[in-house]
Amino acid sequence: MKIVPYILFSAICLLLIGCTSCSKDDSETEKVEIPSMEIRVPAGGNTWVVDNPFKGGQIVSDEGIRSWSDKTDKLRIYFKLPKAGVLHVGVNAKVNTGTSVLRFTVDDDAKELKMTGKELSNHFAGSFEVSEPGYHYVEVEGVSKEGSTFAEINDVTLGGEATSGKMYFVNEEYYWGRRGPSVHLSYKVPEQASDIEYFYNEITVPEGEDVIGSYYMANGFGEGYFGFQVNSEEERRVLFSVWSPYHTDDPGSIPEEDKIKLVRKGEGVTTGEFGNEGSGGQSYWKYNWITGNTYQFLLKGKPLNDGYTQYTAWFKGPELQEWKLIASFKRPKIQTWLTSQYSFLENFHTETGAISRKAYYNNQWVRDTKGHWYEMTEAKFTADATARKESRMDYAGGVDNGVFFMHNCGFFNETTQIDSYHKRTALGVQPVIDFNSLP
Repeated sequence: MKIVPYILFSAICLLLIGCTSCSKDDSETEKVEIPSMEIRVPAGGNTWVVDNPFKGGQIVSDEGIRSWSDKTDKLRIYFKLPKAGVLHVGVNAKVNTGTSVLRFTVDDDAKELKMTGKELSNHFAGSFEVSEPGYHYVEVEGVSKEGSTFAEINDVTLGGEATSGKMYFVNEEYYWGRRGPSVHLSYKVPEQASDIEYFYNEITVPEGEDVIGSYYMANGFGEGYFGFQVNSEEERRVLFSVWSPYHTDDPGSIPEEDKIKLVRKGEGVTTGEFGNEGSGGQSYWKYNWITGNTYQFLLKGKPLNDGYTQYTAWFKGPELQEWKLIASFKRPKIQTWLTSQYSFLENFHTETGAISRKAYYNNQWVRDTKGHWYEMTEAKFTADATARKESRMDYAGGVDNGVFFMHNCGFFNETTQIDSYHKRTALGVQPVIDFNSLP
């Protein structure tokens, strides 16, 4: 009679011990060891929206990714890796309501992360294999959410073998970093030239390189610049500006004696003042120039007897029968011929800073006061502070198939040495211009 209860008691004990063992094994299986991810890439300076870049202004701020509610939005956070190898990826983020599921993709490898928590904390998304060094991005998508937004992301956190060495990403001055690096070519005027009165240049923008926010500046000089832009899907402009000698970003504060004075302008040209990057007189003509076509830019500078220098800009293309007058301005407190001939390529929209743009600059000439033309075949390549600080490394310029070119944005890996010198093929055919018939 006492054996049965003992056997029953023993069986119950074995059952309990077995269940406890199973529970322990399950918990060990679910436990994930989180690797070290000490590098923080700020989302505010390095994130763009795929397919709909201008929506980025609604989602990305200096603080990071905010107000992200649309499931169709794909966000890419860019950085440049020094090595190939394993890349650990995480985020410093929070979820305001309930649970969100995010998908993280690196080089076509996708992993999902379930996130909760109303306080900022670090979350591990997964480890990825990167096959080569250079620019990469983490693409983040919203899979599901219980609240009105998917998550607020301050930083992407990175670690692993692929981060061993010097990394590049925007870590300060997010506005300029998101615009991308500006690049310049400064042309060498032949020594035998005397005072320069005219500066001639040509630009060809290849098909597909006409990105919104691009300014392809052809004829830069000591006191201003002249080129054309892509302002929107419907609008493009030919732009000519002259800086005031009064240094300010607010054109309204310029004293009357320091203001740029309009002499004349072409038909349909809008004139006024500009600010933010220095101030002065500005003119623009809305004209939908065409990719693949080569456009001509002619600039004149001449000192006057009243203490002013007068600058005049003309534009021409294959669709135009004659030179088009853009505008003529007088600048006070200076008497000079044209100096510091240069060109630049810049992006003025932060939302398109992840899209590449490129242009060819060719057939540069100057004409001196003696009426002699001189071809400029040498140029120095430079870049702005964003490039020099190594916030962005996607910049290039120099000579391509015998022609000067500039290229920026888009996170490509070919970088041209800043302050390097380049020489293009001489064409030897000076511009044919009837100066007496210019408008």
